[in-house]
Amino acid sequence: MQRPHWLRTTAIVSMVFALASCAPMPPAPTTPAASASANAAPQSMLWVGNSFFYYNNSMHGHVGQLLRASAQGGRGWRQTSATISGSGLNWHDMEAHFKPGGMGSYSFNAKNEVVFNTGDRALPKVFDAVLMMDCSQCPIHPQLKALFHEFAKKHSDTVARRGAKPILFMTWAYQDMPEMTAQLAEQYTIAGNANDALVIPAGLAFARSVAKSPGLNLYNADKRHPTLAGSFLGAATVYAALYGKSPAGLKYRAELDETAAAFLKEMAWETVREYYGR
Repeated sequence: MQRPHWLRTTAIVSMVFALASCAPMPPAPTTPAASASANAAPQSMLWVGNSFFYYNNSMHGHVGQLLRASAQGGRGWRQTSATISGSGLNWHDMEAHFKPGGMGSYSFNAKNEVVFNTGDRALPKVFDAVLMMDCSQCPIHPQLKALFHEFAKKHSDTVARRGAKPILFMTWAYQDMPEMTAQLAEQYTIAGNANDALVIPAGLAFARSVAKSPGLNLYNADKRHPTLAGSFLGAATVYAALYGKSPAGLKYRAELDETAAAFLKEMAWETVREYYGR
């Protein structure tokens, strides 16, 4: 299916009302409606965020496992995660992540041999996409909201100037504050459109899963951090958005039972298709 680069739509409003138990949200922003697969999907990606990423052996590791289980087989795919506990976007020095010979410049293969990731290798850049997450409530906090938009722009500009694609990871509502779903969705969508950044609708995937299967727990006891099921759903949503393909049928299930893993893959794909206006 041929996909437009950026098709503007307001489809997000109906999905948010359906999935979030909250007061009426403000007028819906226009919605980015094309996955990264509208262009070339990234071969190397830096994850910049906090504990929502690194819980459960890191969400980027689960994305890598999904890729290895796919037709792509993970070939040419490399990821690095730079996370700080409790961090917002303004805690991270994006320029430093791109300094020559620094972050992601080498790794180790299965034989424990060092491999340099630039120069003569097939990948011309250390990273060709950066996936960014703010703190869990920063985009909607009255004292931090402006800071979110300031650094979404600043970091997106830095990433684009380095020849990489900026991507924003829409986080999920706290378990006992479902009204956050619509609020976070709106702010991430506004920031994505303002900075030509792809938005991964993980928060909407959480809300869809909770609405359809409330017995499948996505939250740890603190009602904020993800269980393994939550991390897997986030990873499946990243995979679906970046590749424009359903993760259904991929054998990797992160030690979840087959029924739960299949359901979460379905929730990720349904959410991505609806958010991007397919």
